[in-house]
Amino acid sequence: MLREPQLDEARLAADRAVLQAIQARVELGAHDGPDAEALALRRLLDGVTREEAAVLRAVWGRMTPDRSLVIWGGAAQVLAADRFGVAGRLAAEPEAALKAASEGAWAVLDVQPRPWWARLLAQPNLRVVGCLPDDRHLKPQVLIVSTGQPGPTGEDRTFWVTDSALPDAGVVGALGQAGLAAQPLSSSGGLKLFALSGYVQAEDGRLTDAPGRLHGVIGAAPLF
Repeated sequence: MLREPQLDEARLAADRAVLQAIQARVELGAHDGPDAEALALRRLLDGVTREEAAVLRAVWGRMTPDRSLVIWGGAAQVLAADRFGVAGRLAAEPEAALKAASEGAWAVLDVQPRPWWARLLAQPNLRVVGCLPDDRHLKPQVLIVSTGQPGPTGEDRTFWVTDSALPDAGVVGALGQAGLAAQPLSSSGGLKLFALSGYVQAEDGRLTDAPGRLHGVIGAAPLF
């Protein structure tokens, strides 16, 4: 025999409360820039379980419906869908995603295999403002680029590009001697991308004699 499902009124009331809270939050719009978003999210995540954090981050990423996303790369498609939903537009080439970013969108791009990130050295109007995963214990696979200028949030990762011919270990060692902790992320066509611990400004004196004839900071991302 078929059994008629019974609604749990207590759970339904809790679900309505969640919906009303989301509606109220969406009406308020986005925080004042990615740095403010990072600080607010970090405060919310303080003390919650891993499962609660996963739900919160998924809901949080969908609460700015007017944010335009342009996505390039397989990892970017998966991670952007997990964080922001499936509303993003796919780009056939990274150049198209960067062009959209210069026009106001958020470009979400795979770190590998194309060295598109080196273009940001010549495009100071575009900067990395986020990464995915943004867990401090995981290596970023995807970078988020926009016209915003990232500022320090207290727990950050900076992205730095060089054309140095040294092996990754040599670059890491040279940066370490200057007082910077670096992690190699990608290497292609004679160009290398590294993540530097903390928020490092482009004019930081520790980078003055860094390896490579062409090198520079291309942005930063908060960690959680």
